[in-house]
Amino acid sequence: MTLAVAIQMDPIESVDIDADSSFALALEAQARGHAIYHYPPHTLSLTDGRLTARARPLAVRREKGGHFTLGPEERLDLGGMDVVLMRQDPPFDMAYITATHLLEHIHPETLVVNDPAEVRNAPEKLFVTYFGALMPPTLIAADRQRILEFRAEHKDIVIKPLYGQGGVGVFHIGPEDNNLNALLELSTALYREPIVVQRYIPEIRDGDKRIILIDGEAAGAVARIPLAGEVRANFHTGGRPQKTDLSARDHEICEAIGPTLRERGLIFVGIDVIGDYLTEINVTSPTGIQEINRLNGDNLEARIWDAIEARLKA
Repeated sequence: MTLAVAIQMDPIESVDIDADSSFALALEAQARGHAIYHYPPHTLSLTDGRLTARARPLAVRREKGGHFTLGPEERLDLGGMDVVLMRQDPPFDMAYITATHLLEHIHPETLVVNDPAEVRNAPEKLFVTYFGALMPPTLIAADRQRILEFRAEHKDIVIKPLYGQGGVGVFHIGPEDNNLNALLELSTALYREPIVVQRYIPEIRDGDKRIILIDGEAAGAVARIPLAGEVRANFHTGGRPQKTDLSARDHEICEAIGPTLRERGLIFVGIDVIGDYLTEINVTSPTGIQEINRLNGDNLEARIWDAIEARLKA
């Protein structure tokens, strides 16, 4: 099966070839003989029901300082592609949401991964609330009084922006911490949306797990170990990858959410688990496959492409 594949992503020049999942997916697509095109999301255009982008043919190689070659720019009809990978990084803002609406004009005749409507309907910190039994006690609110009541009940809490990413804006508020009111004032100044307040999970000091699910099936995991004195284990905040296995609880979580992911066309998903609790479901631009590959000798990008090709055959 030879496919025409367009990748909607951030500038190829800036990717970290040792960590970027989109780069790994592009390498695997190329190895399978697929024709690859790259375009940034701001070049999307819709006219008369036809969705196009200013795209360039892409060749990739695992070579630092020379990891890509781009061909001449062309106006690419995305409706003529077999697959579009929606892989630009958050923030999950109105530009991101608009891109999902535009891509709906070609999906599913052109397979968009992940399904753009379902990406729009599944922001990380909101989608997870449909699986509340798997989560720590969590409040989503802008009401200061309700937040203070939650803090009075649970004492030790974490607050984070509803549409944040990479651990930015996450704060641990201990029982004796007097900074909550100041942080709520800051949040009100920075965001119009409610914030997320969760009971603090002390196991985060030992790290969290990023688990990759492919078409609803658990495929692998990596532990993310935070820096000393840090409650954020994200790789963007200095978290260190460490080999790990899936526990019985991890399998229970994946089996609970897997059918919903599969039904929604969410082929490539990354979830975050702290201790026994599910905290986020990442569907926009999941990361972690290269770290898992190195630690486990796996090839998750091949399994993702197997799932994509199976969808096309079906």
